[in-house]
Amino acid sequence: MTADVLGPDQVRIRPGSVTQGEAIAEAAALLESVGAVTGDYLAAMLERERTVSTYMGNELAIPHGTTAAKGTVQRSALVVHRYDGGVDWGGETVRFVVGIAGRGDDHLGLLARIAVLFSDQDDVERLKAVPTSVELHALLAAVND
Repeated sequence: MTADVLGPDQVRIRPGSVTQGEAIAEAAALLESVGAVTGDYLAAMLERERTVSTYMGNELAIPHGTTAAKGTVQRSALVVHRYDGGVDWGGETVRFVVGIAGRGDDHLGLLARIAVLFSDQDDVERLKAVPTSVELHALLAAVND
């Protein structure tokens, strides 16, 4: 796995809210814009969400494509959107949407790294409190280790 799965340009803060579908589309678009996936990845992310929710708890959702979409992944990457207005994710409030694209088995390691960062509620509160995407990236940069 490359060390730069989450660059500073892959972290965004939105003051408002969007729908769940819009949040997934924004994650897919950002993954595509950094060269991680092809345009077909969004359909795979939406298909995954139809079969099983990617809501993980602690205000976190991790939308990602289906196994069948592995061919659309060009490099392993993460993108993070923080929605300060929250996103209704099947009845749960999500503030962090972390889109994942993993080459080979990289997605398992990426999922584990993100889960650790969001496992402690105090850490989540710190992630919610920082005012800029640069500061948010600094707190999340451990995923690159």
